[in-house]
Amino acid sequence: MRVASIVLSLAGSVAAVANAHQVISRSSPSVKAGCQALKKPLSDAVFYPNTDVYEYEAQNFWSDTEILSPGCVFRPQSSAQLAKGLEALVKADAEFAVRGGGHMGIRGSNNINNGVLVVMSNLTTLELNDDQSILSVGPGYRWNQVYTYLAQYDLTVPGGRLGPVGVPGLLLAGGVNFYGNQVGFACNSVINYEVVLADGSIVHANSTNNSDLFWALKGGSSNFGIVTRFDIETIASRQVWAGSYTVSAEYIDAFLAAIATYAANIFDDKTHIVPAIVPGTTTVASVILFYDSDNSTFPDILTPFTDIPAISSTLDFKTVEEFANELGEVVTPGINDVFVAGTVKGTTYAELYEGISIINATFAEQLPKLYAQIPTANISIIELDWQPIGADWIKASEARGGNALGLDSSQVYLCYAEVVEWIGSEYDEIVAEWVEETTYLINNATEKAGLYDPFNYMGDAAGFQSIYPGYGAGNHQKLIKTAQKYDPNGVFQTLMPGGFKVY
Repeated sequence: MRVASIVLSLAGSVAAVANAHQVISRSSPSVKAGCQALKKPLSDAVFYPNTDVYEYEAQNFWSDTEILSPGCVFRPQSSAQLAKGLEALVKADAEFAVRGGGHMGIRGSNNINNGVLVVMSNLTTLELNDDQSILSVGPGYRWNQVYTYLAQYDLTVPGGRLGPVGVPGLLLAGGVNFYGNQVGFACNSVINYEVVLADGSIVHANSTNNSDLFWALKGGSSNFGIVTRFDIETIASRQVWAGSYTVSAEYIDAFLAAIATYAANIFDDKTHIVPAIVPGTTTVASVILFYDSDNSTFPDILTPFTDIPAISSTLDFKTVEEFANELGEVVTPGINDVFVAGTVKGTTYAELYEGISIINATFAEQLPKLYAQIPTANISIIELDWQPIGADWIKASEARGGNALGLDSSQVYLCYAEVVEWIGSEYDEIVAEWVEETTYLINNATEKAGLYDPFNYMGDAAGFQSIYPGYGAGNHQKLIKTAQKYDPNGVFQTLMPGGFKVY
């Protein structure tokens, strides 16, 4: 049975929406000058329409939502070549987009019409240090490639849970991962970034050099520079016990209660869950279950789920590589999609259960309106997912230097995502209006109940949503100051239209 396209790791370069705290004054950038500016100094790395490289790279996106028509493709072979190209683009006042894994399905987030599409495909560092404690990985990879490399050493990293997801988008958004209760957000396992700045310089950001930039990249996305290498701590992992566990609609009430039970008392940090309600002709509830053990099964903390009779289960021992590939099978290329993020918070089972119930009921009440406008055959997936983030997760992030996301370890956060995937661009506006209205209704209802939180996880956010205000005013201002320091001319706020902007 096809179940959740489980969302919280689906990240690419992030969405095109601006939170305008400051307006940078500049003339309108040229959408054609960029290709000309790159042509002479970097002709071997610039590709035009009707060439094989252009046709491949301009289509190398997960969702049809992302397909646009760039004027040319710039595929640098090294960070030095990228730096040279970026310097030329800035000098020409030319617009560009940056694509890593190409998995953020928001039009304009990682592609561009007429301007320069910068692709990371050939920035492919992938190597362990001498004691195998640190992996250096380039932005040209997807997580299944990383896990395949590490499996031969019985290692893994806290990365994307679906194999086809790209490395840079997930890490720069924060990074929900299987090991969150042990190590926190994936970004907190990054110990160093190699970054190309807007002036063409290449710097390293870590706890001792450019430490403000180091902090800002942990959830601040593409507002400061282009990351060309991540150095991330590894985790010993031979096998884990994991799989998808699916139950029928008659058990949905018990399933929702199980989510709240787990979230209210995450007493085993080796666990990770991603529960989902999947409406359809036959509605089901399905949960990704993960236990970091190569010899134990059915841990007590997961029994509220596993005590419910299953209609299908893939629970077994497997490598992280195998599990990410298994989950990645639900990622369908060539569709249209939207993800919408949201969060409720609480400290007790009752509060968390109420928040889950409000979200689920509101979402379900809205579904007939969508079904009335789109033929069933054109709807690939409709889904509602949750991600519990509790004290262990947040404290583990804090112990590794913290991040920009602004979560409070005294609270339990239930991040959720509304997911719609469909076939046919003629339905784009219908879906867009539906998810905006549904999100408005959910937010109003949870706020009325005193459970709403403004945090929106960037990796699942839609283009109409804001991100940085949800990090808290202090963190938001710190991100603005850091962006202004490392990009004083606002290149990544203006010449790169895609991405959530800090101002």
